[in-house]
Amino acid sequence: MKKKRKYCPYCSSKITVRNEGDSLRDYCDSCDMFFYDNPLPVASTIVVKNREVLLVKRKFDPYKGHWCLPSGFAEIGESIQAAALRELEEETGIQGKVIGFVNVNSTHNNFYGDLIFVTFETEWIGGELLAGDDAEAVKFFAFEEIPHLAFESNIMALQRYAESKKEYWEIVDSFSMSISSSKKKKREGNFVSDKLIKIIEHNAEVIAARWLNDVMTNKSTPTYATSDSKVSLQRIMWVIGQFEKWLGGYYSKKDLREYYLKLGCERKKEGFELSEVLSAISLTRKHIWEFALSQQMWTSTIDIYSALELERRMMLFFDRASYYTARGFEKER
Repeated sequence: MKKKRKYCPYCSSKITVRNEGDSLRDYCDSCDMFFYDNPLPVASTIVVKNREVLLVKRKFDPYKGHWCLPSGFAEIGESIQAAALRELEEETGIQGKVIGFVNVNSTHNNFYGDLIFVTFETEWIGGELLAGDDAEAVKFFAFEEIPHLAFESNIMALQRYAESKKEYWEIVDSFSMSISSSKKKKREGNFVSDKLIKIIEHNAEVIAARWLNDVMTNKSTPTYATSDSKVSLQRIMWVIGQFEKWLGGYYSKKDLREYYLKLGCERKKEGFELSEVLSAISLTRKHIWEFALSQQMWTSTIDIYSALELERRMMLFFDRASYYTARGFEKER
């Protein structure tokens, strides 16, 4: 509990309380002086490495044994940024560079009284990670594994930081996954691809119906006009399903090659011309693309990336589908 002032620091007289305006303040009758208690400024840093945040385990009370961001009080004549970097080095052994403001929060603490926490995103630029004299341990934690923190203001700052990085992390995750089509997703709902998958999955029948209407009336696909529409619909639903799996990383290059080699052989036997089968594949790509675009305004960074990602994935999938279909036709000669 924060101790109250009892004696004047200048004349040692007993402190009284007097009303000033609408506030009761400590007052020294001898000095005829009011004493003002202002919030104490606390500087905190968020240092992230490989999407893990650096935390300090407190060695002394208050909150001994609890984890928190590298934090400490600003000194007289010291900027809040300088205080943040000083505390970071004292507690963790590393030198940092402030690269951005994250959060400011007013709070009350039973031990210190009223506090103002100012938190900065900070880059590790030097030094070696080592617990300081007032730290029991220092460690990087994944955001999903952050322990209970000593200060609510630290929790709020980390939440705000994570929210500010959400779209960037989604893009990074999506790109990382896209470099290997056979890689399994580690979690649901955190990739840009997941949004695309949901759009296509929830509207597969609509996309298929539009494709069917197109191939049955398009001059480039005459055989489809006389084919069984139910069979054609089943086939296109299967292709759309494959593309969903491709986006999600569950459909490999080998799967794609084997299926479309077989498809080419089968369409050749059924009397389709290669040109119209390739046209039908191209129309599938067209209707998926047009429907996906119709669902978004593509105004935010993540939406624009989603559109670019979809276009790139479609190119990879349908170009390979067309190539292996043509190879399948050649084998049936």
